[in-house]
Amino acid sequence: MAAATDRIRSSREGFYEGALVVGLLVGVMWIVEIVNSLDSQQLDSDGIISRRLAGLPGILSAPFLHESFTHLIGNTIPFVILGLVIALGGAGRVIAVTVIAVVTSGVAAWALSSAGTDTIGASGVVFGYATYLIARGLFTRSMLQIVVGVLVAVLFGASLLLSIVPEHGISWQDHVGGAAGGVLAAWLLSGRRTAAPENK
Repeated sequence: MAAATDRIRSSREGFYEGALVVGLLVGVMWIVEIVNSLDSQQLDSDGIISRRLAGLPGILSAPFLHESFTHLIGNTIPFVILGLVIALGGAGRVIAVTVIAVVTSGVAAWALSSAGTDTIGASGVVFGYATYLIARGLFTRSMLQIVVGVLVAVLFGASLLLSIVPEHGISWQDHVGGAAGGVLAAWLLSGRRTAAPENK
């Protein structure tokens, strides 16, 4: 009984820590957008400038930059919902999935977008969160996680598919890269990867 209570307490603490990470990330996005709006959106130029070495640092800054509060709100809602589900696995899980999604979405936007394109926004990370939750049950074989993945696919699947269709002003490259990162994170963090057999 004591062991079960300790596990529940540990899980609850892990969720609180993970939720704190999600909250801090969103808080930074909002603070940056407030500053950006007061400065006539000048920070938007610090996004991912594709195919230029000077644009690579934008991979880290782009998720915190948005072209308007409407853009920010559109990303904040799914970011928080999906992020809190991931937070059930603890702060480390949130950080790992976020970092992988940031890198893969950013690299895809940098490498695949038309030269000189400036990409900003957290939508690549949102895609990473969604596909992580959809894919992880396939790797862990957890029935609960499979059910969660199905629910995420039902709730967000249509918007995910529509958002990878090329459309002016929307970076499908960023979205596809983030989605790939979510699947990669699900595989890397599943704990079921098997090493290649040794040659005897």
